[in-house]
Amino acid sequence: MSNATSANTMGPKTIRAEEAAHFGKLAAEWWNPKGSSAMLHKLNPVRLGFIRDAIDAHFASDSRTAKPLAGRKALDVGCGAGLLCEPLARLGAEVSGVDAAEENIAAARLHAEGSGLTIDYRCDDVGQLGLSGYDLVTSMEVIEHVADKAAFIAALEAALAPGGLMILSTPNRTARSRLLLVEGAEAIGMVPRGTHHWDDFITPVELHDLLDAAGLKMGNPMGIAWSVSKGLHLSDDLALNYIATVTRKD
Repeated sequence: MSNATSANTMGPKTIRAEEAAHFGKLAAEWWNPKGSSAMLHKLNPVRLGFIRDAIDAHFASDSRTAKPLAGRKALDVGCGAGLLCEPLARLGAEVSGVDAAEENIAAARLHAEGSGLTIDYRCDDVGQLGLSGYDLVTSMEVIEHVADKAAFIAALEAALAPGGLMILSTPNRTARSRLLLVEGAEAIGMVPRGTHHWDDFITPVELHDLLDAAGLKMGNPMGIAWSVSKGLHLSDDLALNYIATVTRKD
């Protein structure tokens, strides 16, 4: 398998410069569980639970093994400072991370070095890199920030190896997500102001149609919900946020 860059496979640019600048300003806080990225630290274990189950199911791995991704390549797009890349590396994968903000990639490289992990981090637009050959492609809370959603999905599809697994998560565009994720969480400082633009959120039906047009099949999405008793947790309630597996059509 190859993850080489090819000029012939470069597609449209998907990065919004203002979005990259916004998240780049938060780079120093990515690994602080009590800082501006605190919500991501609460969200990450929920995502990882879903991802691990999906890996075991798709690749028929033993749920008891510590490294179900041994011998496989993984790519995280919109990786920030590596909050997902590092766990994927610990699951045995050869990991690449792509992000639009140089500050994020610098923070990711520094943290990985301090953690003794070898991760290939790149600052670029995934649509311009011509990546391919990844057994696992993930992109968490990113598609709502890109300039061209169809081009972004096309770049993810091109990066996916035959028989590979993709996992996406994103906020849903509902009245509840506007109230709680934008007007609520940003207003009280749980999420940095300017992080969410509700009009750019994508519904499960819209995501399904984008994936379908790219020759991809979306699995049944699971909601990421919040309650006082459980905190953030996987749920059948898709109103706030959802996560789903994606594979190539047969």
